[in-house]
Amino acid sequence: MINTYQTSLAPPPVPPRHNRSHSVLIPVPHPSQGRSKPLVSLLVTLVFLQLLLSVGGFVYLYHNGNTAYPFLSPPAAHLSMEKEITSRILARMIVKKKLHTENPTSNYLQWDIQHSFLRDIGYYHNVWLTVQQSGDYYVYSRVTFSKGDPRVPLASMIKMRKNETDKEEKTVMQAYCSLTDQSGTQIPQLCTATQGEVVTLESGNQLSVWVQDLSLVDYEEGATTFGMYKL
Repeated sequence: MINTYQTSLAPPPVPPRHNRSHSVLIPVPHPSQGRSKPLVSLLVTLVFLQLLLSVGGFVYLYHNGNTAYPFLSPPAAHLSMEKEITSRILARMIVKKKLHTENPTSNYLQWDIQHSFLRDIGYYHNVWLTVQQSGDYYVYSRVTFSKGDPRVPLASMIKMRKNETDKEEKTVMQAYCSLTDQSGTQIPQLCTATQGEVVTLESGNQLSVWVQDLSLVDYEEGATTFGMYKL
């Protein structure tokens, strides 16, 4: 018997399905080496020129910084600042310890000239500082009190007169402090009256520090000072 269900023919191919997407590859042309070489050379040239201009500009500003751009020359600016400070008109006074044999009626602090420092400012009768050049000065004082007095306030005042022959004095600055608590009881501590202000002075003007009672002042080193410098 012949088997009619077997055949040697291959099965027909499966038809393609149209519902699937197929990627289409589009060939991309490679860049031409002949065109890329000039472009790279141009970019390298531009970068080199930019670097050259930056270096040249830095060198120019560095050598001309003292006049046009002083902030680019820190050593020169530092030396100029040091020169200005060392040549500034100033006085820095240290109080002289009051002796019991000295006249107690004077209420002006006296200054220890050996431990004080003066530059282009005069010194008169151990008390007054004499201005030799007109201008604006920053004047300061620090007076420390070690004792209190219930009858008078603890005050320090900077007095000024026009010159050494002028008898009229005026108070240009004043400061106060207290050694008592709210109950009025004396407490064992110090208090300091500090003041500082810009004052316009003329050549010949004199300044000094006045207190109500010299015996109340603390004369320890650094506790009571007086000074000024020209702005």
